[in-house]
Amino acid sequence: MLLKNHLIEVFKKASLENNFLLKENVVLKWVHRFGIDSLNDLLIHSSLQKENQCEEENQEHISLIDEVHEENQEHISLIDEVHEENQEQIKLELSKTFENIEETKMESNGLETPRDNEVSSKNQNSNKINQFTETPKLPLPYIKNLRKWINNDKKAS
Repeated sequence: MLLKNHLIEVFKKASLENNFLLKENVVLKWVHRFGIDSLNDLLIHSSLQKENQCEEENQEHISLIDEVHEENQEHISLIDEVHEENQEQIKLELSKTFENIEETKMESNGLETPRDNEVSSKNQNSNKINQFTETPKLPLPYIKNLRKWINNDKKAS
């Protein structure tokens, strides 16, 4: 392995581990051996490999996201099937209750006519009672004027 490749590998490893001391040592060795003008080569090679690693990680994340998306689609399809089954059950229950309501209406049509007359007569009687009880009551006078009020009331009647 050449010295340049070795220093590039060590610099990459130090960059991934965020080891600033090791990175500084590698840069010093690079500059001492190859000159300051070639320092860009070290930085360019390390940044390119970082980008490649990031792209690989991104591809892995994308593949994981795709897998999760496929699983979610399967769950959604299962939920849709269950929802359709529930809708069918609801329709059946509604039709049964509707039939029961119609049957009770048919049975109760013959029985309700006498009851309706009784209810209407009770309502009329209660209306008459309410008319008598709803007469406004006169306010009581002050106690000072009570004797005058009683005397005036007796004279008027």
